[in-house]
Amino acid sequence: MTTGVRRRMGVEERKQQLIGVALELFSHRSPDEVSIDEIAAAAGISRPLVYHYFPGKQSLYEAALRRAADELAARFLEPPQGPLGARLLRVMGRFFDFVDDHGPGFAALMRGGPAVGSSTTNAMIDEVRQAAYEQILAHLDVERPSARLELVVRSWVSLAESTALIWLDGRRVPRAELELQLVHDFAALAAVSAAYDTEMADILTRILADEPADGPFGELVGRLMALVPRVSAQGGQTLR
Repeated sequence: MTTGVRRRMGVEERKQQLIGVALELFSHRSPDEVSIDEIAAAAGISRPLVYHYFPGKQSLYEAALRRAADELAARFLEPPQGPLGARLLRVMGRFFDFVDDHGPGFAALMRGGPAVGSSTTNAMIDEVRQAAYEQILAHLDVERPSARLELVVRSWVSLAESTALIWLDGRRVPRAELELQLVHDFAALAAVSAAYDTEMADILTRILADEPADGPFGELVGRLMALVPRVSAQGGQTLR
C-alpha cells in the first residue's frame, strides 16, 4: 500500500496556481460573487495560506486581471500577411473566443469589480486598448497616424469592446455575424473619414486594392449595393 504525498509548491508556483484558480472562477461568475474561501478550496489550500501569498482579495483579483489583460491583448496579434479584412476577421474571432470563455471576467475587467476605480485596474484596461490600437496600426503599416486615423482606430477598438459587453447580455445576435459586422464597421469608419481627408482616402484606397471580391470588405460593398434599389424605390430617387 502506498500513500500519496502532496508535492510542496514554491512561492511563485503557488502564486501562479492561485491566479489561475481565481481567473477560472472569475470567468464563470462576477468577481464580487467569488470569496477567498472558494478560491482556497479550489486550490486545495487553507484560507490563511491564500492570505500568505496575497494580502487581500483585491490584490489577487488584480493579479488575475493582469493575466487576463495580457491574454486579451495577445488576441490582437496577427501576422501582417494577406488582405486586411481577413486579418481583422481572424482577430475578431480570437477576441470573441476570449469574451466567450471569460464572460464575467471580461465584463469585470471593462466595467469594474472589486478593484473598480483603482489606478492599477484602470492602467491594465488602458494597456489592453493601447495594445489593440498599436496592432491595428501595424496592420495598416502606419507608424505615425494622423489625427483622423487615430480617431478611426481608437473608435473601432472602443466599439469592439462595447459590442462584446452588450453581446454578453443574452447573446441575442449570432457571434459570427457580430465578428463580421465589426470588420465591416472598421471599413465604414475608415470610409467616412476618407470622405473628409485625403490621407485617409489614400490609406483606404491602398487597403481596398488588396481586398478580394469575396473577402469581408468586398462583401460589405455587395451588401450596400443591394440596398440601393430599395432606397431608390422608397425615396423615388436614384442614388448617384
